[in-house]
Amino acid sequence: MKNKLRKFFSLPRTITTKLTHIQEALGRIEKRQNENINSKKINDYEFKVFSQWGDDGIIQHLVEKVDIENDIFVEFGVENYTESNTRFLLQNNNWRGLVLDGSEENISFIKNDPIYWKHNLKAEHAFVTVDNINDVISKNGINGDIGLLSIDIDGNDFWIWNAIDSISPRIVVCEYNSHFGDTLKVSIPYEPSFSRSVKHFSNIYYGTSISALDFLANKKGYSLVGSNLAGNNAFFIRNDLSSSFEVLTPKQAYKISNFREARKENGELVFTDMEKNLEMISDLELQDVETEELIKIKQLL
Repeated sequence: MKNKLRKFFSLPRTITTKLTHIQEALGRIEKRQNENINSKKINDYEFKVFSQWGDDGIIQHLVEKVDIENDIFVEFGVENYTESNTRFLLQNNNWRGLVLDGSEENISFIKNDPIYWKHNLKAEHAFVTVDNINDVISKNGINGDIGLLSIDIDGNDFWIWNAIDSISPRIVVCEYNSHFGDTLKVSIPYEPSFSRSVKHFSNIYYGTSISALDFLANKKGYSLVGSNLAGNNAFFIRNDLSSSFEVLTPKQAYKISNFREARKENGELVFTDMEKNLEMISDLELQDVETEELIKIKQLL
C-alpha cells in the first residue's frame, strides 16, 4: 500500500518530467527545421521551448552564426526558471551559466529542480542594482568574454546594462517597453528598489524604449539586429562579430506588443489598447538617457 501511494503521489512530477522531455524534443526538431531557412530576419527563426515568446529560436539561430568561445550565459529576472531565455541553451546546447532573481523562494525552487544537478548552473538570490551587479556576477566566477547576457527585470533594465563592465557578452538580449515607442531614448528614472507592481498599479510603467537600448548599445560597442515578434525583447551582437548580420535602426527593429497586461487599481486586467494604457500613466516621468531630461509621459501623447 505504501509503495502504491508513493507512486501515486509521484505521478505529477513524473508527468512534468515527461512533458519537459517532449518540449525539448520539439525544440530540437524546430531547430533542425530552421537550418533550412536562409533569411536575414531573425523573426523567421522564432520558436518557443522555455522562453516566454519565440526567443528560444532566435537565440539558437544567433549562437549558430556567432563564433562563441565560452559557452557561458548570465540571465537575471528568471523567477523560478521554468520560463526563461537560457534554459534551452542549458539543456539543449549544454551551456553553463548564472541565473539571478530577487526572490529567495524562486532560487530555492531552482536549486531543488533536477536541472540543478544535471547541468552546470548557479542560481543566486540577489536584487540587482547598479552598485552590486558586477560583484554578484564576479563572485560567481564569471568574468570577461561570455556567450550571452539576458536582462529582463521589468524596471531598471537600461541602468543595469549600462553599469555592467565585468563581462563582455557576445550576444545581449534586453527587454524593452513598446509603450515608449521607437524614437525617444527614454527609460524610467533609476530607483535602486524599483518594483513594477508597487510603483504603479497599472503594471505597465517599467523599463526602457528600444531607442534608449540602441543608444546604449552603440556606446558599448553593440549592434541591434532585431526584436522578437511579441515586441518586448531586443537582440544585440557585439560589433566585432556582427559583420554577417543586417544591422537595424530602432524604427526597423521595433515591434508593437499586442499582449495586454495593464491592470485596474484592484489588480484586474483591463484589456485596453496602448493609447488608453499611456493615459493611465500620463503623469509619471521618463528620463531621456541622452540629455538626462525628465519628461512626463503626457508630453509624449
